[in-house]
Amino acid sequence: MLKREIEICGKKIPFRSSATVPRLYRAKFKRDIFKDLSKLEKSYKCKTEDGDEFKIDDLEIFENVAYIMAYHADNSIPASIDDWLDQFDMFSIYEVLPQILELWGDNLATEVAAKKGLAEVNGK
Repeated sequence: MLKREIEICGKKIPFRSSATVPRLYRAKFKRDIFKDLSKLEKSYKCKTEDGDEFKIDDLEIFENVAYIMAYHADNSIPASIDDWLDQFDMFSIYEVLPQILELWGDNLATEVAAKKGLAEVNGK
């Protein structure tokens, strides 16, 4: 489990990534976070290289992932994603998204390393 504070509109917002995030995401949004993050990461790379804007569904995925990771870090935040987003002024997805993708990637790397270590202990 990894936790990091990301500044959004001058506020330090805690975000957390762990094995619970896919379950929370699926329960709240009825979607697969692995597929969504893969699509979002691909779109982000294309958009930064081409200078294009994100599509609406990419923005929605970003908002959903950010909300779930923030909720996982602090479950006292509003139960509605709209209410949570309402606390912020307009902000750039290009400033926040890379940090969320990095947190997610760091968590996956930690999980892979743990599984490799377990396999070595078990003699596999």
